[in-house]
Amino acid sequence: MKKIILGLVLLSSISNAELFKKNNLGLGVAFGGGSISVGRKSQSYTILGVNAEYFVVDNLSVGIGYMGWFGGTPTLNQITVPVNYYIPLGETLRPYTGVFIRETFVSDGYDNYESYGGKVGLAYTMSKNSYIGVAMVYELYGDNNFYNDSSSTYPEITFAFSF
Repeated sequence: MKKIILGLVLLSSISNAELFKKNNLGLGVAFGGGSISVGRKSQSYTILGVNAEYFVVDNLSVGIGYMGWFGGTPTLNQITVPVNYYIPLGETLRPYTGVFIRETFVSDGYDNYESYGGKVGLAYTMSKNSYIGVAMVYELYGDNNFYNDSSSTYPEITFAFSF
């Protein structure tokens, strides 16, 4: 884990753009764990993902991302389209808010489903081209035969760099 974080920090140092500026491209990675109750059994997963965001104007990005949930049954593959706005209140700490729509592809005979939601968070600028974001996410699930709940709230931690 320490090697992955060190590699991301080193990778962010080769970029030379300022964060959150028009025409910048941001790249991020996701890794972590999660669990889902499927029927009466709880499944634990390793979550891996990548995302990209393009700043259409200063502080406003539109993106696309992929996350895979591995190690449990069924496996989940998610494609997400987010829109985020980074509020320009400071250089080091920058609040942000966002909305997203997500398509989840589920294996083992379960129906795929859509979800959408929003987030509020705080981005901590590590250098002029990298940041760590911490947010709370609220997600609403469409009709599906997989989740018992219609919504969930969870934390999100993001590491991203821009060039």
